[in-house]
Amino acid sequence: MMKHAGRIVAAPDIMLGKPVVAGTRITVELIVRKLAGGITVDELIDSYPGLSKDDVFAALEYSADVLAGGEMIPV
Repeated sequence: MMKHAGRIVAAPDIMLGKPVVAGTRITVELIVRKLAGGITVDELIDSYPGLSKDDVFAALEYSADVLAGGEMIPV
């Protein structure tokens, strides 16, 4: 079972339909960009009340699943 199921959601009326952590307006994109920028998981959680380690890992798993099934962007 996917750990992100139910934890990551998307709805047109929340953040323009971008995937977010359920019950928040924290996007998967924000989480991945912050981590890529060098912030630690603990710093991220401290910065965004209501965010948990499980949420962060669900966002990463969701991102990996999207990349596994998606179109590659040339770099």
